[in-house]
Parts: sequence; C-alpha cells; structure tokens
Amino acid sequence: MNGGLLARRVGIVVLCVVSLVACVGLAWWQWQRFESGSGSWQNLGYVLQWPLFGLFPAFMFWRLRKLRDQSPPVQPESHVAPPAEPDKKPVRQDVAHDVDDDPELAAYNRYLAQLNARHEQETR
Repeated sequence: MNGGLLARRVGIVVLCVVSLVACVGLAWWQWQRFESGSGSWQNLGYVLQWPLFGLFPAFMFWRLRKLRDQSPPVQPESHVAPPAEPDKKPVRQDVAHDVDDDPELAAYNRYLAQLNARHEQETR
C-alpha cells in the first residue's frame, strides 16, 4: 500500500471518529435539554438522530468499499477502429400513412429537413 492511499484511509477513519464523537456530544447535549424543565419530545428525537448522523460517514465508507469490491474490473480499451458507418440512413418502415396524405405534416417534415441541412452545414 503506497503512502498516499494510507494517508487517505487514515484521514477517512479520523473523519469518521471525529464525526461520531461530535454527534454523540450533541446527542448528550440534547439529552440534557430533554431532562431540563424547558425540554420537549423534540429534544428526545434529536437524541436518537445525532448518533445516526455520527455513524453515517463510517457507513458510507463501508458501503463504498463494498461497492468497489463488487464492481467488475475495468477492461483496457482496444485500439481497433469501429466499423465505418454507411452514408445512407435507414428508411423508416413504421410510418402508418403516406406523407402526401397530410399537407401539414409534409410541410413540417420539409421544415425539419431544412433545419437539419442547416445544422449539418454549420457543424462542418
């Protein structure tokens, strides 16, 4: 294990411990507020929430390691060129009616063809 990875893991563990200690301290503070005369049930809810917040970074660290171990290894990219694309685009066969039957649709398709031709000229 190299030094950078070790330092990163130690930093994550320190962050998890500091988070847990801080959140347990906040839970203790909320418990004292709950027991005081001005305490409410909301304070008791916070007593239960703060330790969960403190454990969350450790859970995320564990979960990310588990997901990383389950992921398949990355395959190196091959340097083979993909097959050349044919110049012709396939003709759609799923059109239910002829374009000539609907002049509004034919006009819209001509408009789209003009936009496509203009876009292809601008991107060249």
